[in-house]
Amino acid sequence: MITDRKYPIGTFNPQDSYTDQEIAGLIATIEKAPADYRSLVESLSESDLENTYREGSWNVRQLIHHVADIHLLHFLRMKKALTEPDYKEVTLINMDGWAKTPEASVMPIEPSLTIFENIGYRYIYLAKTLTPEQLEIAYFHPVRKIWLSQQHALAMSAWHVSHHFAHVQLALGRIE
Repeated sequence: MITDRKYPIGTFNPQDSYTDQEIAGLIATIEKAPADYRSLVESLSESDLENTYREGSWNVRQLIHHVADIHLLHFLRMKKALTEPDYKEVTLINMDGWAKTPEASVMPIEPSLTIFENIGYRYIYLAKTLTPEQLEIAYFHPVRKIWLSQQHALAMSAWHVSHHFAHVQLALGRIE
């Protein structure tokens, strides 16, 4: 039974470093996430999409749009870190604000599922090509107050898709 509905899999706690095998596992988690999400939500009713996982939380629709948005953001951050030597502070967004925009709060989820899948192909392809030196390229996250290397960024991305997958499962009553 899950006792913390806000953090059903726990908070994000990066390790100091990751082995090649652990990085491969993080990438595998990110890679399979779009198919897992599609399988979980593709046949939901409009009413199901309005379900929340706790009082005051985003609903399933908002979660699906959010996960697609953040997947794109994580890919953007990685590309910026790899191509812009002066990229030293992570790009941030107002996540709650984004979740309340009209396309995130009322439109169908299919376009976001498609974005999630398609940006995922590029994100995973790029992640699998990172050299040990590129995995060490880091930027500062001013909200979390930590420096994140690309290996930490992959860990955050894997945590993020798993974290919100559990939220959707909670909202749908698939886990308690």
